[in-house]
Amino acid sequence: MTRYHRTTTLSIVNAEYFGYHGVRPEEHSLGGRYQVDVDITYNASQAVMSDDLSDTINYEEVLFSVREHMQSDEPYDLIETLAFDIASAIMDTFDQAVQVTVRVRKLSVPIQQVLDYVQAETTLHRTA
Repeated sequence: MTRYHRTTTLSIVNAEYFGYHGVRPEEHSLGGRYQVDVDITYNASQAVMSDDLSDTINYEEVLFSVREHMQSDEPYDLIETLAFDIASAIMDTFDQAVQVTVRVRKLSVPIQQVLDYVQAETTLHRTA
């Protein structure tokens, strides 16, 4: 009989926020639009069997954690730090997460260049 190791990836895509992050003074005073993606890999076997929210990673709780960081009273200078702190908080909150990837996109970039966005992505893996 073949045995499988199952993992599931829960993805949250394009959660949008208004925040005051950045290194320029105008970013701290005027703010800007951001989007966040989160991919959480975990073993969802118990949740699949029970079909019970308490056995899985509740994406509403994940979004609450993201919102806490994105709308913090202490803005981040770097989106790299913001992405890392969001990923760390998710790993700390959800023991069943084996890998978390967070992408933070800054949609309003105050530079003299036409572009869609600037993005920072970080991935954390749980070690044994």
